[in-house]
Amino acid sequence: MGVAADILDVMLDQTPVQIAWVTRDLAATETVLTSLLGARKWVRMPGVHFSPDTCRYRGHPADFVADISLSYAGDTQLELIAPVSGRSIYTEFLDQCGPGLHHICVETEDPERFDSAVNDAERSGAPVVMAGTMPGGMRFAYVSAEHSGVPYIEIAYIPDEIRAFFEQIKRQTV
Repeated sequence: MGVAADILDVMLDQTPVQIAWVTRDLAATETVLTSLLGARKWVRMPGVHFSPDTCRYRGHPADFVADISLSYAGDTQLELIAPVSGRSIYTEFLDQCGPGLHHICVETEDPERFDSAVNDAERSGAPVVMAGTMPGGMRFAYVSAEHSGVPYIEIAYIPDEIRAFFEQIKRQTV
């Protein structure tokens, strides 16, 4: 079956909650995805800092900034990421592949299941390429799933405070 199938087996009956693209031009990508997926409005978060004390990239402390834009197509969150400065999984992707589909995200119910899902993914041969914790306690880990046709799968734990923030964005954009 392959590594991606093994990862998704770990997330039993899990529907991806997010589809994400990396781009150099947020406005152009927003326009195309609005047309193709029916996203009505985008909410931008400029200058999101991933700091060395809360994020690791390829096993080392990360320090980078990205502009983020969020919308929804139905219940699925659409995320656009435009690197601004520093080295990251996003700049690496742009350098190697150019703009495009970067990852899908699956969610765990609690921090313990997050840890378990990440450990299971690594045991299945999908190493963590970048991981961290965002303000508000959202935890994320990108595992490499090259053989799936998706460059990365993001595993996330989304606490209530962040979920409320995402729900507010969803109400604004659908």
